[in-house]
Amino acid sequence: MNKYIAEFIGTFFLVLTVGCTVIGAGTGVIAPLAIGTALMVMVYAGGHISGGHYNPAVTLGVLIRGKVQPVDVIPYWIAQFAGGAIAALIVSKIFRAGVAVTPMTLHVGPAFLAEFLFTFALVYVMLNAATAEGTSGNSFYGLAIGLTVMTGAFAVGDISGGAFNPAVALGISILGISDWANIWIYLVSNFVAGAVAAVVFQLINPPMQVTATATHEPPYETPD
Repeated sequence: MNKYIAEFIGTFFLVLTVGCTVIGAGTGVIAPLAIGTALMVMVYAGGHISGGHYNPAVTLGVLIRGKVQPVDVIPYWIAQFAGGAIAALIVSKIFRAGVAVTPMTLHVGPAFLAEFLFTFALVYVMLNAATAEGTSGNSFYGLAIGLTVMTGAFAVGDISGGAFNPAVALGISILGISDWANIWIYLVSNFVAGAVAAVVFQLINPPMQVTATATHEPPYETPD
């Protein structure tokens, strides 16, 4: 149960940060910086408990990688989506209550590609920085993961909204930042990207890199 609580907390604060910085806080560099930093600190905070996924697409990638038990996947997803939804409701009903929100206009092709590419980048970086035996025991994995999200938000935030995460997609739909009719773009692109990133990881790493046992337990390995 502890790992599910950790996943809930991390996803909650990630989506809370998204909502509070995107709605009513103006434009500029604040949102990408804050969102990437929020993810980074939550990964460091909960990585030793749950693996610090905070993202259903990441959980899928870690499952394919073999670093999370299949029985944990659905509970992880429930905790992540619940954390994102509750954070979005707190933002919309309390912190930014009464603030008018206009859904962004998405063009399906560019938005889908943007979400796919940077979700791929996120899961690819996570797997290599936090689960590969060659980087086992490092102290930079949280920074690398947070900076990947920050980079994506700067690069394509105006194209897709910069979710790179199905739980964030649920949150921004509840907040009205994205129209509900567009949520499929995020869900399909994010999950496919997570799966593809895991397959690529398996292909390009030496066989020893995909074994279940490492010299040091990697930060993202889920406790039994």
